[in-house]
Amino acid sequence: MQTVDFFTPVVDNPYDFGQIAVANALSDVYAKGGRPLTAMNIVCFPVGKMDISVLNKVLKGGLAKMREAGVILVGGHSVDDPEIKYGLSVTGVIHPKKVVKNNGGRPGDLLVLTKPLGIGILTTAIKSGLASPGLVRRVTKQLATLNRAAAEAMMQVGVHGCTDITGFGFLGHAGEMLEETTYGMVIYSSQVPYLKEAREFAENGVMPGGLHRNRDYRKNMVSFEKSVPLYLQDILYDPQTSGGLLIAVAKTKANRLLRELAVRGNKEACIVGEVVASPQRRILVK
Repeated sequence: MQTVDFFTPVVDNPYDFGQIAVANALSDVYAKGGRPLTAMNIVCFPVGKMDISVLNKVLKGGLAKMREAGVILVGGHSVDDPEIKYGLSVTGVIHPKKVVKNNGGRPGDLLVLTKPLGIGILTTAIKSGLASPGLVRRVTKQLATLNRAAAEAMMQVGVHGCTDITGFGFLGHAGEMLEETTYGMVIYSSQVPYLKEAREFAENGVMPGGLHRNRDYRKNMVSFEKSVPLYLQDILYDPQTSGGLLIAVAKTKANRLLRELAVRGNKEACIVGEVVASPQRRILVK
């Protein structure tokens, strides 16, 4: 398995940014049920415009997160760039017959989300200087949390499908799970976990531009019941960084999956919807 991901800072602390970038880059491997083995750094840095100590802290944070994941850094590449960027090219492994596909769900499956939403809205607030120090710490902690434990839990239980929630937002990636299938989804909006401050910022118009692009991208696939508040619709379209896993699991195994997730520290994981036979390739949020 091979994947690559890198991006600009979402927090001010360079060490934390390094950890977040690595956690995010490893998620694609975890979402397939794989185990990352090696990685190569991808670095863009404004040489001569930013102190090299900043890059040193970014790389130290990234290396610490790789060690936590059991990943070996084997090299990398850097370029002079006007804006700092960091991430990884990752190589992992999984048995070909055990790969968890994003469109492998089946009608009757329940949908489990392992991390709260709202990160894109909150990082926008952080960049705008609107977030409290306590909120910054909580957001940073979630961003830097690996999806390794969640992946181990789902492989232990046995699931039908999975995707990680990143830049296309919850509904964008949920839509990916319906591509090339003949089924649809129902999302229980009242059960979707989100960081509570995201509501306040969304209601005050603090949100990333990517949220609007995500809405435009999936608007023809998604239907909202009138009872779903606008702020929650925004949160469901909010682009995430280092988001959680959205897992399709047989109804008979859902509670066991939640227990396995909780044992491994994913105590905020919950059932947020179900896979349905119809309407095909549509998402109803109620």
